Amino acid sequence: MTRTIAILAMPGVQLLDVSGPLDVFAEANVQAGMAAYRLIVGACAAGPLVSSSGLRLTPDFVAGAGADMPIDTLLVAGCPNATEVVLAPATLDWLRSTATRSRRFGSVCSGAFALAAAGLLNGVRVTTHWAVAKALGRAFPEVEVDEDAIHVRDGKVRTAAGVTAGLDLALALVEEDLGRAIAMRVASQLVMFFKRPGGQLQFSRKGEAAPVGRSALQEVQRWVAANPSLDHSVAELARRMDVSPRHFSRMFRAEVGMTPAAWVEIARVEAARRMLEDGHGMPKQIAARCGFADVDVLRRAFRRRVGVTPADYRRSHDRAETDAALAPRNANGRNVP
Repeated sequence: MTRTIAILAMPGVQLLDVSGPLDVFAEANVQAGMAAYRLIVGACAAGPLVSSSGLRLTPDFVAGAGADMPIDTLLVAGCPNATEVVLAPATLDWLRSTATRSRRFGSVCSGAFALAAAGLLNGVRVTTHWAVAKALGRAFPEVEVDEDAIHVRDGKVRTAAGVTAGLDLALALVEEDLGRAIAMRVASQLVMFFKRPGGQLQFSRKGEAAPVGRSALQEVQRWVAANPSLDHSVAELARRMDVSPRHFSRMFRAEVGMTPAAWVEIARVEAARRMLEDGHGMPKQIAARCGFADVDVLRRAFRRRVGVTPADYRRSHDRAETDAALAPRNANGRNVP
């Protein structure tokens, strides 16, 4: 049986939101040795589809124009300015009717905004790119947004986080349809994780502890960020501002939006992330340099703020390891100096 996969591209779509999942499904056809999927791309209006990179695509159909076709799986691919895009009523009507008739539907990246605007995500747990996750929740409070997930399955709805997560979602759909063995062969052929470790918090920089508030408070915050290993108790930080600890805590929370302890933990985790990325020491050494009592305290804070352990983060982000992996090798497989 051949299943039709339709990807509706929002105006100004990010090309990888479309091409990434399509390549996964196309490779699944190869690995399955049959036409398991028929792949089509749609647009919201007639004419060439211009992507965010400027590359033009010729869509196979226009949403809401002409006779409806049987679609097994409908995905909506997002665009960088999805929060500002207003889709035509005919497009939203087409989304509602097609999603109702399809076996499953979902989105890649900010394509979730289109589904939410059509009322298709009310009461549903979804994910989207971390940079717009809060905006999606504010615009559509009936939608339950998971800011960390790479992709989410809720009933017949499937949603993916930013850009490359569309490949992860497509691979999960292949596993649903054709089984684990074929999905693993697809992942191997495309040199991608079969199950990506961790969530998207490990890629997010949105929660960075940027100095805010009055100038004196910002000076304290800069001091903490520059010296993460020092004593940053409320009493010590209040002393630096020459105010009482109680007044400092009240003022900090009012102007920064969190407790001093929470901000200090974020700043210390950021310092640890930079050291792990640069290959500066093992987690135990980094814990001491960043002001954590021990490596277990670092591990708990890191997992809470980043979503993975320091060891896992280092394996994925260590620049030294990445450079070694990319370095040219001789015939014996050793790095060339």
